[in-house]
Amino acid sequence: MHSTTLAQMAVTALLVALLPASLVWTSSDANKYRKLVWVCVFLTFDLIVFGAFTRLTDSGLGCPDWPGCYGAANPFLAHEQITAAEALLPTGPVTVVKAWIEMIHRYLAMAIGVLIVAMMAQAWYQWRKSKGTRAEYAPWLPTALFLFICVQGAFGAWTVTLKLQPVIVTTHLLLGMGMLSLLAWYGGRQNQLIAPVRTVTASPPAMRNIRLLAGASGLLLLVQLALGAWTSTNYATLACTDFPLCGGKLVPDMDFEHGFTLWRELGKTAAGHYLPFAALTAIHWVHRNFGIIVALVAGYTAWRAWEHAALHKTARYIALALAAQIATGVATIYLSFPLMIAVLHNAGAALLVLLLTMLNYKAKYQYDIAKKAASGAASAHTSAARQK
Repeated sequence: MHSTTLAQMAVTALLVALLPASLVWTSSDANKYRKLVWVCVFLTFDLIVFGAFTRLTDSGLGCPDWPGCYGAANPFLAHEQITAAEALLPTGPVTVVKAWIEMIHRYLAMAIGVLIVAMMAQAWYQWRKSKGTRAEYAPWLPTALFLFICVQGAFGAWTVTLKLQPVIVTTHLLLGMGMLSLLAWYGGRQNQLIAPVRTVTASPPAMRNIRLLAGASGLLLLVQLALGAWTSTNYATLACTDFPLCGGKLVPDMDFEHGFTLWRELGKTAAGHYLPFAALTAIHWVHRNFGIIVALVAGYTAWRAWEHAALHKTARYIALALAAQIATGVATIYLSFPLMIAVLHNAGAALLVLLLTMLNYKAKYQYDIAKKAASGAASAHTSAARQK
C-alpha cells in the first residue's frame, strides 16, 4: 500500500477521534482523564455492536484487503473497483454498501486506538510528573490496553486476509470483549480513586462469597461468548429452528468432531469438504444449552448481590440484561434471525461483560473496605481490652 494512502487513513482516524476528544475536553467534568476512560468504554461498546452488524450483514469482506479498500483510503477512492466487483456478483461479499460498513468499522476501531494512545501518553506524563504519587495515573493498565489493541488490530487484519476463518473471527470478537472488560475495570478504578466510597455493606465472608460468585459468572460468560462467537462465525444460528427442542428432538443428531475443529476454512472441514449440517447443529445446541448454565449462575449471583446497597443497582441491571438476552436469543430462532434482533443479542452480550466486570470490581472494592473495617474494629477491641 502506498505511503500516501496510509497517511490519508491516519489523518482520517485522527479526525474521527477528534470528535470524542473534543467532547472530553469541553465537558464540565473536572477530571478529564476519567472522562476519557469512560468515553473509550462507550466507544468500545459501540464498536463491538457495529462489529456484530458488520458480521451479520456479511460485510466482513466488503473491502477484501487491509487496512484500506482496494489499496485506497476509503470506498470513495475505490468506487470503480467496488462497483466492478458488485456488477460481477451483486449478492457477493463486495458491494458499495458493504464496503462502507466495513470501512466505518475499521475507522471507528482506529479512532479508539488513537484515544487509547492519548490515554497512555497522558498517564505516563502525569505519572512521571508526580513522581509516581498519583495512583489514578498509574500507567500500567493504559499501556496494557495499548498492547491489547495492537493485538486486536492484527486479528482484524487476519480476519480479512484469511477470509473470515472462524477461529480468527471468534478470537477477534473475544479480544474486543476483553478490551471492553479491561476498560470498564479501569473506569471503575478511576471512579473509586476520585470519589472513594467508604460505606461497609457486608461482612468480609459475605462479600468474599459475592466475589467468588461474580468471578465464576465472569468465567462462564467468557466460555459462552466463545460459543456464541463460534455459532455466529460458522453461521449456525438457524441450525435449530425450534425451541426448547432442536429439530423436534431434545438431543438431535450432532457432529461434534467437525463442528468444533478449530483450524479450518469457513464452511469447510479440516479436510476441505463441506461442513455437514450435523456439525452446525452441534455448535448451536452447545451454545444454547450452555447459555442456560450461564443464566442460572449469573442470575443467582445477581440475586445474592441484590441485598447489598453498594451492589444493588449493578445486580438489578444484570438481572434485566439476562432477561433481555434470553428473549433476544429465543427471538432469533422464532423470527428466523432478523438482523436487528441478532444485533441486539450481540449488544446484550457486551452489556453483560460490562456489568459483570463492574460487579466484580465493586465486590472486590467492598471486600477490601469490609476487611479493613473488621481489622480496625478488632484492633480497637484489643486496645480496649489491654487498657482494662
